[in-house]
Amino acid sequence: MASSSLIRVCRAVTAATRSSSSTGGAALFSSKPATNTIPKPKAKAKAKAKPKEAGVSTKPKPTLGIMKPIPISPALGSFLGVKESSRAEAVKQIWAHIKLHNLQNPANKREIYCDDKLKEIFEGKEKVGFLEIGKLLSRHFVKAE
Repeated sequence: MASSSLIRVCRAVTAATRSSSSTGGAALFSSKPATNTIPKPKAKAKAKAKPKEAGVSTKPKPTLGIMKPIPISPALGSFLGVKESSRAEAVKQIWAHIKLHNLQNPANKREIYCDDKLKEIFEGKEKVGFLEIGKLLSRHFVKAE
């Protein structure tokens, strides 16, 4: 809304400047409105929503990519408590564990200290960078054949 009014003001100023060049600048400071007014934009026709037909069900969209649940390794399964998980859900659960147990380095929030549970998942490392989490988790997701 504000951008459209700003555009109208800019158009009015440029139109007044163009007309003032021929009149010696008098059009900018005159009390009369400019003769070449800018037409208001017409309202766009809204598309009407199609009524849903009775008895026709829409199929749910299949989950793809990182949102698709796939089988996981036993180590990650014991951490998450499930046999299948999506990558996004696994990362979300790991971050919840990190925040709950305050495992981030207070001086460098990009660094995560691993407790015993995280060491099982992150190859026994004492600390990992937050960008390493995705790479270290990739070996726990079984490739579909």
